[in-house]
Amino acid sequence: MEKKASLKDIISHCKEYGFIFPSSEIYDGLSASYDYGPNGVQLKNNIKDYWWKSMVQLHENIVGLDAAILMHPKVWKASGHVDAFNDPMIDNKDSKKRYRADTLIEDYISKIDNKIEKEVTKAAKRFGDAFDKEQFVTTNPRVLKNVAKRDGVQERLNKALREDDLVELKNIIVDCEIACPDSGSRSWTDVRQFNLMFSMQFGALASEAENSVVYLRPETAQGIFVNFLNVKNATRQKVPFGIAQIGKAFRNEIIARQFIFRMREFEQMEMQFFVRPGEEMKWYNYWKEARMKWHQAVHPSEKLRYHDHEKLAHYANAALDIEFKFPMGFRELEGIHSRTDFDLSSHQDLSGKKLQYFDPEIKESYVPYVVETSIGLDRMFFAVIANGYTTEQVPNAKGGTDERTVLKIHPYLAPVKVAILPLLKTKPELTSKAREVFDLLKVITDCQYDEKDAIGRRYRRQDAIGTPICVTIDFDTLEDNTVTIRNRDTLEQERIAIDQLPNIILEKIKFPNL
Repeated sequence: MEKKASLKDIISHCKEYGFIFPSSEIYDGLSASYDYGPNGVQLKNNIKDYWWKSMVQLHENIVGLDAAILMHPKVWKASGHVDAFNDPMIDNKDSKKRYRADTLIEDYISKIDNKIEKEVTKAAKRFGDAFDKEQFVTTNPRVLKNVAKRDGVQERLNKALREDDLVELKNIIVDCEIACPDSGSRSWTDVRQFNLMFSMQFGALASEAENSVVYLRPETAQGIFVNFLNVKNATRQKVPFGIAQIGKAFRNEIIARQFIFRMREFEQMEMQFFVRPGEEMKWYNYWKEARMKWHQAVHPSEKLRYHDHEKLAHYANAALDIEFKFPMGFRELEGIHSRTDFDLSSHQDLSGKKLQYFDPEIKESYVPYVVETSIGLDRMFFAVIANGYTTEQVPNAKGGTDERTVLKIHPYLAPVKVAILPLLKTKPELTSKAREVFDLLKVITDCQYDEKDAIGRRYRRQDAIGTPICVTIDFDTLEDNTVTIRNRDTLEQERIAIDQLPNIILEKIKFPNL
């Protein structure tokens, strides 16, 4: 039987097994800042690789870019970030803690969702196979009451965000009796806007000149837009085409929390797809479906859903999120946005440089419209770990059961694909043969050699970091040149000839089926 993982369990596991460490920990750390350890950086690189191959390698009309983090300050004036990149902020008078007003309300809504889910879970256990979930949620008085309460708060929040009504945001917090998570106090300031960009002085001397102040980029998209002509001319791409980029971004979040879900320094995987005006909704729907399939290839469908934006950004005419069910509830994982021609037109106006495309099919020049796909790499990392983390009972050699913690993540993403394990480290003939197998396999995939502790403990260590295949070298190997391979998820073992290992392993860790 599997146990549901808590956020605390996941954080502890990530530190113990070298996925994520608190940054500057020997100095008591820095709030919401994390370092990726040996297994973490490999998992992160594998996620990047999965995204890059899916976007660039599998699409002839999408190319890559790596733009600078520091850009001319006028870039952020044209994009609207200087004037409009704000979040609604509220302070608690007693705890002196600062929060995003909309996030406080969203967390309140999530708590109601959790109450509904608990009612459903209890009913499912009570009625067993006869349980009809749809009938239960549409007839049970407690569920109906909570649904009405949730929907009412959600409707008020959506309206307040659409209308930038800061007074109403505070009214919702007061009416719902939302308390400070730190102190439990309900003494709140008024809601006000807070700009999220980090600024810094550029050059050796600080001055009042406009060009001496630059910003750490709050998104990677603008580096793509200002390079639109450079990329188009260098690659001879024709509309529709896309530019993909992976890179760091920085936002001075009011409060960064929930592990790596919301940080001030994070990494984005973004693709801007340039299309003919009037065709943006066709491509918006295309990328909406394509990106969901990408997630479904490595995550269960029931943990994913679409969420249409009630309030559109100043640049968009359509937007939605692909949400994932994290330990704290459904949250945004990836955004799909139809950005119209806002970005290119704004940069064209402020720079005085034409950012247009001559379309040979219709013999017209125009500023292309853009459809954006934007996913947080750190959030995707979190989703992979949260979905894979499993504690379960498994059979032991004595006929009973033991508890094991295992990361059931897609083999293609696993930080270590194959573990090479000699049965005993005290037998040179076994360790020597194991080293031969390790040398054979390390050139084709990510391998780990491990000879410390009993074989059972080594299996558990590999389970805990998500290694899909363990290869054990024993005394029979010396006789017939075969090894035992163990499947992480099923625990099944089979005997395989060493010369067959490369092909069998490559098949088991192949690229996800899109």
